[in-house]
Amino acid sequence: MSLKVRIANYKDITHALTISRKIEESAIIRQTGISKRETEDITNKILEGNAVVAFFNGIIVGFSYIETFQEGYVANSGMIVFPVFRNKGISKLIKAFILKLSSYKFPIANLFSITTTPSIFRINMERNFKTVSFLELPRSYRFWKSCRSCKNYNLLTLNNSKMCLCTAFLFEPKHILKEKIVLAYSGGLDTSYCLQYLKEQGYEVYTAQVNTGGFSKLELKKIEENAYAIGAKYHRSIEATHFYYDNCVKYLIFGNVLRNNIYPLSVSSERIFQAIKIAEYANEIDASAIAHGSTCAGNDQVRFDIAFQILCPDKRILSPIRDNQCSRQEEMNYLQEHGVDIRWIKARYSINKGIWGTSVGGVETLTSDEKLPSEAYPNSLQELESKNIQLGFEEGEFISINREKSYTVKNIVKLEQIASKFAIGRNIHIGDTLIGIKGRVGFQASSAIILIKAHQLLEKHILTKWQVYWKDQISNWYGMLLHEAQYLDPVMRNIEAFFRDTQRRVSGEVVIKLTPYKLELIGVKSSNDLMQSQNEKYGESNEDWNAEDAKGFIKIFGKQMKMYHNIKND
Repeated sequence: MSLKVRIANYKDITHALTISRKIEESAIIRQTGISKRETEDITNKILEGNAVVAFFNGIIVGFSYIETFQEGYVANSGMIVFPVFRNKGISKLIKAFILKLSSYKFPIANLFSITTTPSIFRINMERNFKTVSFLELPRSYRFWKSCRSCKNYNLLTLNNSKMCLCTAFLFEPKHILKEKIVLAYSGGLDTSYCLQYLKEQGYEVYTAQVNTGGFSKLELKKIEENAYAIGAKYHRSIEATHFYYDNCVKYLIFGNVLRNNIYPLSVSSERIFQAIKIAEYANEIDASAIAHGSTCAGNDQVRFDIAFQILCPDKRILSPIRDNQCSRQEEMNYLQEHGVDIRWIKARYSINKGIWGTSVGGVETLTSDEKLPSEAYPNSLQELESKNIQLGFEEGEFISINREKSYTVKNIVKLEQIASKFAIGRNIHIGDTLIGIKGRVGFQASSAIILIKAHQLLEKHILTKWQVYWKDQISNWYGMLLHEAQYLDPVMRNIEAFFRDTQRRVSGEVVIKLTPYKLELIGVKSSNDLMQSQNEKYGESNEDWNAEDAKGFIKIFGKQMKMYHNIKND
């Protein structure tokens, strides 16, 4: 007998209709309380990774899935073994597998099920489940709604879901010590929901906020207060601005990286470095799990999950918002029900600020034709008179403003303060997300745009034609790979080595004129300027060659094209 039980994957959705029909047929034959499962529901459970399938000689013969509830309960539901294959021990194998999967994904949750099937009854008892009254099960409307297709549903409703013909089983893992989990915490609604939810699940939650340049000391203090107010065991603020610059921003400048020639990868480039620091912290305190507040619709879930899978592969990854498919209103309701009185004002615009720029989202960015109004951006236009500034570079790194030297990170912040008053660096980027859809986001990145444009102009004067050409090609790949969560691929280190090598002579000053909403590149001064090392006087003469030399060069240079066009073809 070739019997295989495994976690269902996307290829198994082709069996969803068959499974739904078999469950319904079984309910009719048994004349007992098995509720119907819709094909769509089964498909969703498979795609969530919360379902188990059994195959006999390559033919599907059984199924079960996990249902989660916010009260900290997990149900093992939809158990079915196709009639022809019953009495072969398959249900016992499926039950063992689904329980193991439930315990792995939700180790602190209360596991429960209701059944009229004797074999499942015996399996539950063997695994230390206890029989309980229906009052000890979740009061969730979503759970009891699934019983509506059962012929005994009227009996259930008459008793206000307090009893029916099914037997209820519950397993409470109270003997399990609280597991230590690290939550990537920003203090917003999503991660606050995650903190409360994980605490309710029985985890000992260590919150960590990674600052890559977007938070003030006052904001960091407020985030810490919120974490402890909700119930964090311990909160740590991790300063990573210089780490982010040294490992990312520096190379975005070296590469003149603008995604689709517009977007400087402002806030999106920060996520992988925040994930790296969170993973390091989880390893440091020997946490058994790690969590983040991403949804299933965006890019950040990919960036966080990939980094955690690589840097702490022994730790489970939890994402309560994604796993529970919560709306923002459901999150707020849940927090209010649990006594969390922190208020989140529904702002008209979503703002994410970092050292490399600020992203802005609103109703306008959900359209294809509307632009963000001026008030959507974090900085208003304050300077009306133009101003010239000098930016100094040494081996590609930004070292000074108006010849006043300082650390690069400090210079970036200072340049942002100067240039944002001119409202420079505003735009809307339209691009392709990791999950395959188009996305539109507004941004203001005064410092980033100015630095990239200034550095690029300096390179044009210093690098050779082919250095400039190949940098353009490779920079495009670097930006794309960084955006698409591939930072930890070794090819990124190879590209960075190339970037560093090209910067050895990129030193000098760039003069820029700042005016409202735009910048103007004036020129450069550099001892490595290839233009200044030439002997020619444009349009007149050159000390290195004469007129006859020029005519001979042109004749040879065009020889191959001339040969081609001299061949007579019909």
